[in-house]
Amino acid sequence: MIDGTAGVSGRRDADEALLDDPEALAERDPGGMLRHTASAGAQVRESAALAAEANLQVLADEGRPRAVVIAGIGTAGRTGDVLATVAGPRCPVPVIPHRSAGVPGWVGAADVVIAVSASGRSPEALGAAEAAHRRGARLVAVGAPDSELQSVAERARAPFIPVPRRAPARASLWALTVPVLLAARTLGLVKVNEADLAETAARLDADADRCRPTAESFVNPAKSLALGLAGSIPIVWGSSPLATVAARRFGDTLSANARYPVVSGALGEAGRGRVGLLDGVFGGLVEGERDIFADPDESAGGTTRLRLVLLRDGGLNPEDDADEPLAVEERRADAVQTLAERRGVRCDVVTAEGGSALERLASLIAVPDFASIYLALAHGLDPMAVPAITEMKELANQ
Repeated sequence: MIDGTAGVSGRRDADEALLDDPEALAERDPGGMLRHTASAGAQVRESAALAAEANLQVLADEGRPRAVVIAGIGTAGRTGDVLATVAGPRCPVPVIPHRSAGVPGWVGAADVVIAVSASGRSPEALGAAEAAHRRGARLVAVGAPDSELQSVAERARAPFIPVPRRAPARASLWALTVPVLLAARTLGLVKVNEADLAETAARLDADADRCRPTAESFVNPAKSLALGLAGSIPIVWGSSPLATVAARRFGDTLSANARYPVVSGALGEAGRGRVGLLDGVFGGLVEGERDIFADPDESAGGTTRLRLVLLRDGGLNPEDDADEPLAVEERRADAVQTLAERRGVRCDVVTAEGGSALERLASLIAVPDFASIYLALAHGLDPMAVPAITEMKELANQ
């Protein structure tokens, strides 16, 4: 066990037995991160209702914008990635996630800025909202009610969609994402209907049930994934643009919740260089020394190894103007699985399900979200309380 002066506590090796002890899990999760994550379906429904009460129609009164900028950091910033991938290659205007304070220099009256912050206090969202107002751009703000961000929106006479602050931002992805999607729908940029939202919420509910604390590891996909990742260096690759958003989300949650270093991104990019990690000192070189009679999931001698997580999409309806033909994406995913197998690198595969892009994305995010929390708990870490984040904010604000 480690108990440092900075408030860091936990254990180097994962306690696998703890994951099948619901009472112990509850005791080690005092902030209720498992409960907050299980609320994803409810977040979709509540945020859709709150967005319906906002006066989003004023966005459409001036017609289609030249571009849409989604301003935010961390999980709020991921909402821009979600919008871009759900809108797809046929989106009639550029959708640009922006993770710095202010807005790009070209933003003006012809553009729309969506400022997103779970707390309503992030400098990135506040700076973007204020800059959009000064430049005459249309503004939408998404964040905590009665926050500074709401005040900026009110001064600008811009729509504000409240997101009740019940959990850390990283457990509020869907509460932040749905208002962004519905604002974009009002502008005619994305096709997300009520049935899509209902099916996505139902998918998230079903996955929350599959991943519940009382479901034992051998039937709980999130616990199984967490146990497979324990003690490894995870590599998470998405086979398509949509799956890549989910891969980067998993990288975020593994880092913040479980404090694991992660390589995440697009499989297409990886094939131009990072796939070489499978040959390296944590991949094929060390796997070649493994005893062929040893337990395949046992890290002999305590050696750290790679663990590949492949998020496969497969797509819905092939489009002529898609970034990559689906057949190319599928062959590439098959190839990396074969490469990993040849080098002895363990590989977990999560495959998208659902009838819409949004539901498919949810199916790729839900289980990994839970897995990151179970991995943290197995190491004795509180997934909600991250001392380094708190300290960094304090130091940066001195």
